Amino acid sequence: MTTAEARAIQVRLAGLVSRENTVRRPRLIAGVDISAPRFQGRVRGTVVVLSYPELEVAEVGAVERTVDFPYIPGLLSFRESPVILAAYERLKLAPDLVLVDGQGIAHPRRFGIASHLGVLLGVPTIGCAKSLLCGAHGPLAAARGSTAQIEHEGEVVGMALRTRDGVRPVYVSIGHRVDLKAAVGWVRDCCRGCRLPEPTRLAHQAASGNLRDPGH
Repeated sequence: MTTAEARAIQVRLAGLVSRENTVRRPRLIAGVDISAPRFQGRVRGTVVVLSYPELEVAEVGAVERTVDFPYIPGLLSFRESPVILAAYERLKLAPDLVLVDGQGIAHPRRFGIASHLGVLLGVPTIGCAKSLLCGAHGPLAAARGSTAQIEHEGEVVGMALRTRDGVRPVYVSIGHRVDLKAAVGWVRDCCRGCRLPEPTRLAHQAASGNLRDPGH
């Protein structure tokens, strides 16, 4: 599809995003990530399922595919979602919540990859990105747990969250079927001494080939 068609799809599907929290007592929390293109443009998409609250790896779903859609800021989901969905289909376990290394509604059209995956899968998702795509926020205190609202075009679209004392924040936004307060709370609860929450941190390891499925 063309970039104009992809943007039109985002605008249309953004209306399906639920910003109401449906996550209460999750037993399984997943993280998703994708590797950088390697040999012949192939990438590795991974979904790592963790028990909660222990955050121990329960299952890893992974596939390798060739990606055809170009890298275009704001259209990441059209490049990465097919690979992640294929990895998700390999799971035997059904996550109650999915953390995505990318944006949710903190996106120019309020439909980043976390929202796209949430709507397609029908599961609660949270965007937890390492950088901002749109909007801005004020200063944060240096202490772990400090937050600042991310605003874009007069709307609060996410929260900058300091997950460790003095480290750069992560950028949390609603993906689907969560509210912002719950999203920030779950990201904070899933951090165990590292900048990134365990689900996406371990998904990154798995995408790099450095995390094995405990079932194998």
